[in-house]
Amino acid sequence: MMMWRDGVVRGLGRAWDGAVELDVEIRGGAPSGASAGTPATPSGGPTETLTTPSGAPAEALTTPSGAPAEAPAPLGAGSRVRALAYPELVGVPAPGDRVTLTTAALARGLGTGGYAMVVALPDRLPADPPPAPGHLVKARYTPLQTMLLGADEQESAHHEVLRDADDLGGMPVVVADLHSALPAVVAGLRTVSPALRVAYVMTDGGALPAWFSRTLAALREAGWLAGSVTVGQAFGGDLEAVSLHSGLLAARLVLGADVAIVAQGPGNLGTGTRWGFSGTVCGDAVNAIATLGGAPVASLRVSGADPRDRHRGVSHHSLTAYGRVALAAADVVVPRFDAGTDLEAALPPGLTERVRAQAATLAAPDGRHRLVEVSTAGLADGLAAAPVRLSTMGRGLDEDPAAFLAAGVAGVHAARLARPAHAQASHAR
Repeated sequence: MMMWRDGVVRGLGRAWDGAVELDVEIRGGAPSGASAGTPATPSGGPTETLTTPSGAPAEALTTPSGAPAEAPAPLGAGSRVRALAYPELVGVPAPGDRVTLTTAALARGLGTGGYAMVVALPDRLPADPPPAPGHLVKARYTPLQTMLLGADEQESAHHEVLRDADDLGGMPVVVADLHSALPAVVAGLRTVSPALRVAYVMTDGGALPAWFSRTLAALREAGWLAGSVTVGQAFGGDLEAVSLHSGLLAARLVLGADVAIVAQGPGNLGTGTRWGFSGTVCGDAVNAIATLGGAPVASLRVSGADPRDRHRGVSHHSLTAYGRVALAAADVVVPRFDAGTDLEAALPPGLTERVRAQAATLAAPDGRHRLVEVSTAGLADGLAAAPVRLSTMGRGLDEDPAAFLAAGVAGVHAARLARPAHAQASHAR
C-alpha cells in the first residue's frame, strides 16, 4: 500500500551523515473528503518495535487478534509532519521546496521512525552526477533504486584484492540481532583494546540506507568504527558489497578490520511467530563467517525488562537463529552478571539463571555451539562512555541493562580473540 502526499518544507531539523530531517506542511494528496488527522495507532498488542535512527523506538508494529487492520488516518491539507530526506538520492532540500512524500507507514504508526519519507523535490531535481565507475544497483526495481560502486566489482580499485579472496584469517566477527546492540558491542571491545580496528557490516533486514542510522554516524565521528560495509540491498556504507561474504572480506582486506560486527540496520521486523522475524539472518551470518575461516561470536539478545515472555532472558530470536539456522559452531557469549555495579543490581531476580538455562540449549548435547561465560566487569564504565544514547526497543541502559551488558560481553570476548590485521600481514610476510 502506498499513500502519497504533496508538501512544502517549512523548516529544517537535525542533519547527520547522509540524512536531514524536515518540517513539512501537507498541501495535497489526501483522499477526497478526508480531513487532517494524526497518525493512527493500530489496535492489538505489540510484537516487535521498529526504531528511529538513534535506536529509540518508533511506533510498535502490531498484529490485531482476529480483527482487520484499522484504516489509516488521512494526513490532510494543513497537517504538519516530520519528514526525512536522503540528499544523495533526492537532492538537498531547503525551506519553501515542494516535496513528494510517502506517508503510509507514518499514517499507520509503523516504523519509519515517525517519518514521512521524501521521494522527490519535483520542482528542483538534482543534476545528473558526472560519469563515474560502478554498476551495482541496490533497492533494485524500486522507484529510488540507486547505482553504486561495489568494492568487489570489476571497476573497483579493490577488485584484484577481493577477486580470489576466500579467507578472513581467523578474524572474530560478532553477530547481533538488533542494530541497538552495535554501540554496546563496540564499547565492550574498547574495554579490552581501544586500538582495534572495528568494521560494521550492515545487512538488509532493516533499513536499507545506512544513512538512516544516527548511531552509525556518531560512532564513525567518534572514531569508534574504522568504517562500514553495506551488503545485499543495503547501501550507503563506506564500502558497498554484493553479498555478506564479500562484505566480510572487504571489511578485513580493504578496511583492515581486526574485528567486524554483523547486524541489520535500524528497523527490526517481527510478527510474533517462530520464523517471521528479520533476525534469522544471524544464523546465516554464522555460516558465512565459518565458511570464510573467521571466528563467529554470537551475541545473545537478552532482556530483563521486555514485557513479552518470548523475549525475556534470551530472546527466541537468538535461540531460533543460532539453534536452528546456524549450521556451523560459534562461540555463544553468556554474560556473567558479577561486576557488582548499579547495572547488575538493577537486574530482575532469577535473570542470570534463566539466561544460563536458555543458552545451555545451544550447546551440547542439544546444540552445536560453544558457551563462553564472560564477566560484565568493566562494562558499566565502557557503556557509559558510548558516544550515542543506548536504547533498545524503547528502553535505555538504566531501564534494561541486561540488553547492553549481554552485547558488551560479546565485544569483550571478540577483542580477546582478535589478532590485528596488520600484525597478521607482517607474520605472513
